[in-house]
Amino acid sequence: MPQPTPRDFSQIETWVFDLDNTLYPPALDLWHQIDARMRDFISGFLKLAPEEAFKLQKHYYRTYGTSLRGLMIEHGLAPEEFIEYVHDIDRSKLVPNPALGAAIKKLAGKKLVLTNGSCAHANAVLAGLGIADAFHGVHDIVAANFAPKPDPAAYHAFLGAHGVEAARAAMFEDLARNLEVPHALGMTTVLVLPGGAEPVIREHWESEGRDAAHVDHVTDDLVSFLARITSATSR
Repeated sequence: MPQPTPRDFSQIETWVFDLDNTLYPPALDLWHQIDARMRDFISGFLKLAPEEAFKLQKHYYRTYGTSLRGLMIEHGLAPEEFIEYVHDIDRSKLVPNPALGAAIKKLAGKKLVLTNGSCAHANAVLAGLGIADAFHGVHDIVAANFAPKPDPAAYHAFLGAHGVEAARAAMFEDLARNLEVPHALGMTTVLVLPGGAEPVIREHWESEGRDAAHVDHVTDDLVSFLARITSATSR
């Protein structure tokens, strides 16, 4: 069966970007710091050995969209302490990326961040990249009432909160599974893959889905990809 024609960007008026491993390369290792702090938190919270805590963390991540959601559902965790703890990381490897900021600013319309992380973490990352002024807002896990991507409730909450028409929006994500619901809602979807030669450690399932029907476009160079969009839509 032939693949459907990928959606284009001619009608897009809202540009939605995931944060971690999308707006900066996974090789910067911020996510692995968060990963380790989640393991340590779960180990202390549930009184588990670190290796057992890590297994449970990954099980909840795949099952519920975030480890936090799994802890809330399975163990009644109040989320605030977890969020503050896991995002207390070293972001010094982030350096300004003026080319990315300029490419995002040139997109015609509203630019928003949709993240399973916290607003404080998102703002710190955007500041470190020097691109905070390229965005009109951040929709975080708190704004989503702790329903994470890929839960459909996360996207419906986002669309409603920001008055976004799905058919006139594009979403950029590093996980293909987080693009399935947006595509079903009518959004144009872009999978952002790690670029460069540095190895990136991921769960096997996190690298799946690049050829899925709900992925309209794939890129390993976000700046160049955005520049091509701007060039094509400004003709």
